[in-house]
Amino acid sequence: MNDSKYFEALFNHASIGIVVVDKNAEIQSVNPFGLKLFGFSRKELIGQSLDCLIPSRFHIQHATHHATYFKHPKSRPMGQNMELFAARKDGTEFPVEIGLVNYHHDDKHEIIAFIHDITERKKDEVRIQQLNNELESTVITRTKNLQEALDQLEQSKLELQKALTLQEAMMMNAGAMIVTTDQNGIIQTFNPEAERELGYKAEELIGKFTAVRYHDPEFVAKRLKEFADLQQIEITTPMDFLQSKLKQQIPLEDEWIYIRKDGSKFPVQLNISPMKDHNNEFIGYVAVSINISRRKQIEQELNIALEKEKELNGLKSRFVSMASHEFRTPLSTVLSSTYLLQKYTLTEEQDKRDKHIKRIVSSVNLLTDILNDFLSVGKIEEGKLQVRNSLFNIRDMVLGVAREFSAIMKPLQEIRYKHIGEEEVELDITLLKHIIMNLISNAIKFSNEGSIIDVKTNRKNGQLKLSIKDQGIGISKEDQKHLSERFFRGLNAANIQGTGLGLHLVSKYAEMMNGSIECKSEVDKGSEFIVTFTLN
Repeated sequence: MNDSKYFEALFNHASIGIVVVDKNAEIQSVNPFGLKLFGFSRKELIGQSLDCLIPSRFHIQHATHHATYFKHPKSRPMGQNMELFAARKDGTEFPVEIGLVNYHHDDKHEIIAFIHDITERKKDEVRIQQLNNELESTVITRTKNLQEALDQLEQSKLELQKALTLQEAMMMNAGAMIVTTDQNGIIQTFNPEAERELGYKAEELIGKFTAVRYHDPEFVAKRLKEFADLQQIEITTPMDFLQSKLKQQIPLEDEWIYIRKDGSKFPVQLNISPMKDHNNEFIGYVAVSINISRRKQIEQELNIALEKEKELNGLKSRFVSMASHEFRTPLSTVLSSTYLLQKYTLTEEQDKRDKHIKRIVSSVNLLTDILNDFLSVGKIEEGKLQVRNSLFNIRDMVLGVAREFSAIMKPLQEIRYKHIGEEEVELDITLLKHIIMNLISNAIKFSNEGSIIDVKTNRKNGQLKLSIKDQGIGISKEDQKHLSERFFRGLNAANIQGTGLGLHLVSKYAEMMNGSIECKSEVDKGSEFIVTFTLN
């Protein structure tokens, strides 16, 4: 079969609308798929203005675009970055993508428009926007099955040459890889887009290899096995797979993996259809494939965004639950103490008033600390918290922090501090103070009365090591894996007040100052947190 018959078969079996117009925007030819797409017969369209396929609200501006294009014609997509619509015979509109190709024949200048109906793709895009917590299947424009019967081509030699020119223009400029094969799958045509995408020259493959040449063999083997297991039949070759699908009238459209000549891989959406000649005899296959790497990338980005959204929703729920629990106790204390203060009006009851005033101040400070933790998490996530290093005496700073805790320590608890090495360090004193206060506060909170809390600092070999060790309830090995997560609380700490943000902030502060944190702990045997900083 010569090339002209392949081009004719492609024109009449193409699963996109193809419309040819002259410089006056009069329709000269429409392929069968285009007639079906718009709902017209051939007689109703030939010689008519292109306006009959365009919504009336676009007629004026389209006339201007048409005239402008003929002044500077070139093959390109139409209306880039714009939404385009076409109109059927019954007046219904549908979204489209249009590629334009211009060519000259017999001193006539005409335009070929390749029209893709993207209604389904638009529906999928709307669905993705509406369901931001789900990412369903793919957003693609499906290529229609290329199984339309051939029209009888009783045309003159001139018409045949015109059709040949038209099909050649389509093969050369279509934005998809188009490959035709004979009955045995041997490649017969290999269009320029296929050459660009796959890195092969047409002459390297035509008449020599099947399309399996550029398919990923591992993916092919996997797909054949899946199909064979599903249909419970024996499948050994891609041709067996293809013919079995045709016999069962299963759509020949699916995602595959191609391998370029240089060995690189990329995903494609592949549609395969059988080709027949004028006598309705099977002559081979036509394969239309589109590189969907960008679409896959977008899907991946949407999946990542979806997971982040789910994580954020989870954090919001945990925040609401934690905040309602942690705020309730201090607020109840403030309320009850305020109420009791009104009862103590005598001078000799000043000690009772002082007791409740201290409870109010302590509760307010607790609320302030909780809110500051929330604000710090937000600043870290937004990148608004910056490290400001300064030179200071580490020993004096730690002793000062330890003194601040003397008023809230449990009965007979004791903080023992020891420093080794030089006392001058250069770090962000505010962030370091937050780290020390958080770790000492935890040690006090999770330790019993009369326990010892050992605090050590050691400056040596360009490093500062901070160690805070308690004799408290300890942390299980499983819980230690999650200590730096926001709002995480160990199983044995569920009944002890806390937000679950402290160690998350400690790890973030340490990371910001080129530091790392290590936890050594056993349940009921206490915990030791070691923070190591690399000093400049």
